[in-house]
Amino acid sequence: MKITFLSGGTGTPKLIRGFQKKIPDEEISVIVNTAEDMWIYGSHLSPDIDTVMYLFSGLLNTNTWWGIRGDTTVTNDFLKELGEDIYLTLGDKDRAVNISRGRMLKEGLTLTQATKELCKKIGVRADVIPMTNSEVTTQILTEKGLIHFQEYWVRHRGNIGIKKVIRSFNEKPKATEEALEAIKKSDLVIIGPSNPVTSISPILECEGIKEALKEKIVVSVSPFIGDNPISGPAKELMEAWGMPPTSEGTYSLYRDFTNVFIQDIRDNILIEDAFRFDTLMINEKVSEALADEIISTVRELI
Repeated sequence: MKITFLSGGTGTPKLIRGFQKKIPDEEISVIVNTAEDMWIYGSHLSPDIDTVMYLFSGLLNTNTWWGIRGDTTVTNDFLKELGEDIYLTLGDKDRAVNISRGRMLKEGLTLTQATKELCKKIGVRADVIPMTNSEVTTQILTEKGLIHFQEYWVRHRGNIGIKKVIRSFNEKPKATEEALEAIKKSDLVIIGPSNPVTSISPILECEGIKEALKEKIVVSVSPFIGDNPISGPAKELMEAWGMPPTSEGTYSLYRDFTNVFIQDIRDNILIEDAFRFDTLMINEKVSEALADEIISTVRELI
């Protein structure tokens, strides 16, 4: 079974970890959000791509769901001593990946090509695919002005009022050929429980993605239990997006191309015809059980 995931940096990788117990990595493709990317500290940060790469390479720190397990912060700490404005902590190995990617991009490689090179070097067998090769940025209009999503979430820890979520780009983003081909060749597409506004919607906004999804069996997993997100700032972001911060609001974003919608067993906002499973993936066993449930649910549809 070939499966393609649409992923951000936390919720969906937890689900992917469960599927790794069921199918070989070589049968998994992941189209990853890049709207949180940025040039920072002299290198190129691509947080969601890195989390997915580190997961498949066995390097991921699954206590934090970002960064490399056991990484040090010598460079980060010394930059602070030098008086640099460091609000986003990067481990030394993690920073090395950012520097390597930055070099490749400056030399003219696309983000897709750079990602393939990095995946080879750290032993990733799955297909990790940026959603687009053009620059797209999620910005947050706050009471203090317009800031990058990383500043909103990392510098301010989400403790700042949101007026609006803005997607910035010089040209309307197009899905990469690799992303569209992955969807075309897949038996199943899964939209994981990542943030609908900042992780999944940027992928869906790439030209060609929604049309491709309508030709496939698509499972969408809600990141909400009631009106609370399982993690992250999804509630505030959904409200700023003009959507209810619930499974109902999530389903309304995915309805046109979703065959199976999954919400948590504890969710008190019921969606008609939705399936209810334990989506609170507190450990690997729960992730594996959810993967089992999804495979059983869609088996007759494939």
